[in-house]
Amino acid sequence: MDFNVKKLASDAGVFFSRAMQFTEEKLGQAEKTELDAHFENLLARADSTKNWTEKILRQTEVLLQPNPSARVEEFLYEKLDRKVPSRVTNGELLAQYMTEAANDFGPGTPYGKTLIKVGETQRRLGAAERDFIHSASINFLTPLRNFLEGDWRTISKERRILQNRRLDLDACKARLKKAKAAEAKAAAEHELRLTQTEFDRQAEVTRLLLEGISSTHVNHLRCLHEFVESQTNYYAQCYQYMLDLQKQLGSSKGEIFSGTFVGNAESTSPPPAAASPPAVAAATLPAVPTIPVVPTIVGVPNTVAESVLNPNEVKPPTSGTRKARVLYDYEAADSTELALLADEMITVYSLPGMDPDWLIGERGNQKGKVPVTYLELLS
Repeated sequence: MDFNVKKLASDAGVFFSRAMQFTEEKLGQAEKTELDAHFENLLARADSTKNWTEKILRQTEVLLQPNPSARVEEFLYEKLDRKVPSRVTNGELLAQYMTEAANDFGPGTPYGKTLIKVGETQRRLGAAERDFIHSASINFLTPLRNFLEGDWRTISKERRILQNRRLDLDACKARLKKAKAAEAKAAAEHELRLTQTEFDRQAEVTRLLLEGISSTHVNHLRCLHEFVESQTNYYAQCYQYMLDLQKQLGSSKGEIFSGTFVGNAESTSPPPAAASPPAVAAATLPAVPTIPVVPTIVGVPNTVAESVLNPNEVKPPTSGTRKARVLYDYEAADSTELALLADEMITVYSLPGMDPDWLIGERGNQKGKVPVTYLELLS
């Protein structure tokens, strides 16, 4: 008990001495030991690294999980050292709704078939998003957190110790100046040597930790490359999935809509007694010109006609050509097709025996088949 009281009194005396020295320095009444310029640069660099790492970490978390409630939940699970429960992505939830809607409307109907196709693509997009979030969390967020919760805490602790050693050193210098008697000066000089040694030792420890920030930058640079690579793979997957879906919908678009129109034409229900105003207005509007489709040669199957069709050997009809604007980039599958670039203008027309989902496109001296779904036909 006696020892604890003495230690408590000693600690209180040291704390009081440091507080007095700090206050006098702020008031300009005491001298302050300044660190060298290199050390100050290391401190500024460390503080900048800590601040920007925090900002990058927080914004990356927002990018990966925009829902703030979900982020708070994940933070609590992490602090409680418990596994974060698996969460369904928005794409996967949308896929589930589309599949259920297709089953309700009828998976064999045109709308139901399309819902199933789009839903499957949304499911794949959601799975790709889940993989990207997992990869980014491990390869990028975790190293940033480890720095803030590990290395930076150690650096902060040693900096506080260095600050205390400096205050003790400056307090000893002040006492030495105030000492009058030879015995008091000798005691103050001895204490000054001890505090100077402790300060120098702590300054060296802190300097080594601050110089380690360079290694931290190298590590974060490697993690940044991995983050960019995983993000690139994610967007490449999404692009490929959507491109595949677009081709599927484009190949079935003519069949779906032709089936719909045929069904409407064969309907035996009597016409309404009085046409509604929108119907009358639509009937009075001028018809939009369409590309005339030349009838198929009698007795020759379409597949045979297409097999012998070479776009480079045919000539455009004297009438029926139109201008079209390309909506999306298209890569030609073979020499009979024409590669397209978004927003360019081409001339298009139809030939006997062609699939209704395709047209012949011309761009200067280049000619080839192009998909209708990639075009906006102009009058």
